[in-house]
Amino acid sequence: MNSLKTLSGSSQSPRSPSSSQPFLSVSVTDPVKLGNGVQAYISYRVITKTNFPEYQAPEKIVIRRYSDFVWLRDRLFEKYKGIFIPPLPEKSAVEKFRFSAEFIEMRRQALDVFVNRIASHRELHQSEDLRLFLQAEEETMERLRSQETGIFKKKPADLMQIFKDVQSKVSDVVLGKEKPVEETDPEYEKMKHYIFELENHLAEAQKHAYRLVKRHRELGQSLSDFGKAVKLLGASEGNALGKAFSELGMKSEILSVKLQKEAHQLLMNFEEPLKDYVRAVQSIKATIAERANAFRRQCELAETLKLKEINLDKLTLIRSDKVAEAEHEYKELKAESEQATHTFETIVKLMNEEMERFQEQKTLDMGIAFHEFAKGQARLANGIADAWRSFIPKLESCSSLVEN
Repeated sequence: MNSLKTLSGSSQSPRSPSSSQPFLSVSVTDPVKLGNGVQAYISYRVITKTNFPEYQAPEKIVIRRYSDFVWLRDRLFEKYKGIFIPPLPEKSAVEKFRFSAEFIEMRRQALDVFVNRIASHRELHQSEDLRLFLQAEEETMERLRSQETGIFKKKPADLMQIFKDVQSKVSDVVLGKEKPVEETDPEYEKMKHYIFELENHLAEAQKHAYRLVKRHRELGQSLSDFGKAVKLLGASEGNALGKAFSELGMKSEILSVKLQKEAHQLLMNFEEPLKDYVRAVQSIKATIAERANAFRRQCELAETLKLKEINLDKLTLIRSDKVAEAEHEYKELKAESEQATHTFETIVKLMNEEMERFQEQKTLDMGIAFHEFAKGQARLANGIADAWRSFIPKLESCSSLVEN
């Protein structure tokens, strides 16, 4: 594809292959189920088109599976502190055993959005890990995954638990259940409360969007069942009334198909974007936790440095033979403390930039999602109204025949 996906899956074209400007275009296509049972997985073709000089060729096609996307996400999370790493769709143990066509398509779309967010990010698109992901052969990717240690070695389920623990810890801090060393910046506190409230509101909206999808599907199925029953009733009549019943049954079945199609559109263009933003907010919360850790680390080292300085002054005063060793320790700790301060300040700067970008993108994507929702509901309502309206004259003529 020649465009980059936004959070909602809509397209924009900041970099176009037809222009002389640098571009990086990625698409995730052709999902294929491989294996059976618990060993089953889906592979995807990942197609990259670019004119970046650091890439091997202007076009590259590789095969990737879900665990490869997890590898990329984990690497970026560890290396790019302060940046909101795009979230991945959850790994469903239930769906693994059936891999419905709808689930596969939702997963493919979510993975496409994930990798394009990275490819369009001003910092992340320069990542060496992204280049490896987009260019390395399957054997190389398998070797890279097997070599990971620490947080990277954990399974996706384990990593999700880490994020949940982080979220719980940050929740405790925000709600005042814990009192660790923390920032007192009012703007930062305001941002944290906003993120937690946003997650709750998005989760609630997504829950009701799911119910709307379910209701559309149930109504569609009910209309289909009703249509079949009325057609059988019409066949047993064999007169004008029977013909009207048969047409009523056919009309009901046609409307059933409309409802099922609209339910699918509602799922892909409304519920999924909302669910995706819930995951995005969880990613932001993980970054908040990283910032809190960096702040505590900075404070702890600053306090330790003060104690080291007092101890060094004391040893110097008494002309102890341990002065040289103490000076060495003090210099090492000072360098470590300065690095911790720099890390924290970098995270703060990046988070401020990321929040601004997030707000702009959220406004755009939520506008698109709700616009699609409204259009879909209007289209469905008009279609149903037109269908029944066109059928009313036939029922009226049938009634007039009975009266005469």
